[in-house]
Amino acid sequence: MAKQTVAEQYVDILVRAGVRRLYGVVGDSLNPVVDAVRRNAAIDWIQVRHEETAAFAAGAEAQLTGSLAACAGSCGPGHVHLVNGLYDAHRSMAPVIALASHIPSSEIGTSYFQETHPERLFQECSHYCELISHPQQMPRVLQTAVQHAIGRSGVSVVALPGDIAARPAPERAEEHALVTSRPTVRPGDAEIDRFARMVNEAERVTLFCGRGCAGAHEEVMAFAELLKAPVGHALRGKEWIQYDNPYDVGMSGLLGYGAAYEATHECDLLILLGTDFPYGAFLPSDVRTVQVDVRAEHLGRRSKLDLAVWGDVRETLGCLTPKVHPKTDRRFLDRMLKKHADALEGVVKAYTRKVDKHIPIHPEFVASVLDEEAADDAIFTVDTGMCNVWAARYLSPNGRRRMIGSFTHGSMANALPQAIGAQFMDRRRQVISMSGDGGFTMLMGDFLTLVQYDLPVKVILFNNSALSMVELEMLVSGLPAHGTGYHNPDFAQIARAAGVYGERVEKPKRLRSALRAALHHKGPALLDIVTDPNALSIPPKIKAEMVTGFALSASKMVLDGGVGKMVQMARSNLRNVPRP
Repeated sequence: MAKQTVAEQYVDILVRAGVRRLYGVVGDSLNPVVDAVRRNAAIDWIQVRHEETAAFAAGAEAQLTGSLAACAGSCGPGHVHLVNGLYDAHRSMAPVIALASHIPSSEIGTSYFQETHPERLFQECSHYCELISHPQQMPRVLQTAVQHAIGRSGVSVVALPGDIAARPAPERAEEHALVTSRPTVRPGDAEIDRFARMVNEAERVTLFCGRGCAGAHEEVMAFAELLKAPVGHALRGKEWIQYDNPYDVGMSGLLGYGAAYEATHECDLLILLGTDFPYGAFLPSDVRTVQVDVRAEHLGRRSKLDLAVWGDVRETLGCLTPKVHPKTDRRFLDRMLKKHADALEGVVKAYTRKVDKHIPIHPEFVASVLDEEAADDAIFTVDTGMCNVWAARYLSPNGRRRMIGSFTHGSMANALPQAIGAQFMDRRRQVISMSGDGGFTMLMGDFLTLVQYDLPVKVILFNNSALSMVELEMLVSGLPAHGTGYHNPDFAQIARAAGVYGERVEKPKRLRSALRAALHHKGPALLDIVTDPNALSIPPKIKAEMVTGFALSASKMVLDGGVGKMVQMARSNLRNVPRP
């Protein structure tokens, strides 16, 4: 019986850790690993057209499942291409392990063809990054990498020279049980008691929620009811906290809407639940603040805290709620609910008048109809830029839908690659890529990956022939728009030439039927929708410093429009407000 190679051992450990796909592009230094995958029925090699796509796809799969995902790049330029997608995965707290295959081990340090230093290259976008220079390091290095990725929720990178991968694995190698899930974290009793005292002493409490509230919707709603507290959210908290929420006051941040900003500033105790919200201009500086986060390093790095609580949101609220005295005064909550409804009513009209006749098509109209036609358990992947705006304002969470994007890294071209990873995870579930024309064309080669694997991803292309968010930033800063325009082809024709269902929509009256047809098509589909590049009006008086660092003024004055079904939700919540 032939001895197992290092490459085979590498693949076996990935399988033991729950990895079922390895995304990448083949190359000579990767050949031993790719061949090991070929001969292992428990894992598939997913051939993409660009390694950046591989990293984004793995990151998406990890975000959606919470389990380890993997990608690989060949030596030099191959693994360099992984960097951007790995940054996104790492900042999204997605457990991903990346294989950076390397030049022949005897040539390292000689400026050999395609030589890089992956152990240096990936340091900033990983929790663990090490080079295997001898077979004896396996499997310990890889097992350590797996446990870093899962245990710290981020990226681990293993650099493996091709010649080492092809060598026999060491006999009687030590293999230990792998960590494949994270534990919950409970705060100490002293922190819980102090937290309870602060809540009981406060008259007006606001909850501001982020991605860390995943799995804690019921606990957050019960806590809000107990305190009669308005509940706002960051963009990454939207899918977890906005649905079935009678205390909803909207979202804060650059893409924010409603009364979330007012609720966080007019309370006397602000509780940040599972959010690493980065925009200090939107957070109060004169309100007592408590932050709850499972990552201790996140506590206090965005705002001054009166209490830092290291713990999982669900576990923390489970410990805290029995110690909190119920509040009966709803005046603050009702006032914020009224402000929220008024704010949404005030902006929605400009984005509902004659939208079914306006040419080019309003992108807000596209997003609104898409929200209505998409499946109740659809996964939306959202390109950075204006697609973020439309998703934030128009997609309606319900506890079953998912929405992912490059929300913390802000990379272009993320939606299509992330949709690939999402669709491989579950071919039966509807996956919709909300792509901008700039992002789509940046990694358009991987549209062919949909064809190659017959992945039924639906690409909804917002085609305004411009980098609209960048153009907006330029104009608001007092600069003429320059270098933001595109001369685009008919993308539907490109799709059809590739053997994919493609349709171009230029008139709003055809939009709903075209969306419906694309979404119900059994295979991959692309809908090229020509949208208005001037969808957002630019106010006549605005200063450059208003947009620097996503400042408050830009959000309130420039992006103050269009909110979709959230208007109806706000109206519904007002029914809870007692009438005089």
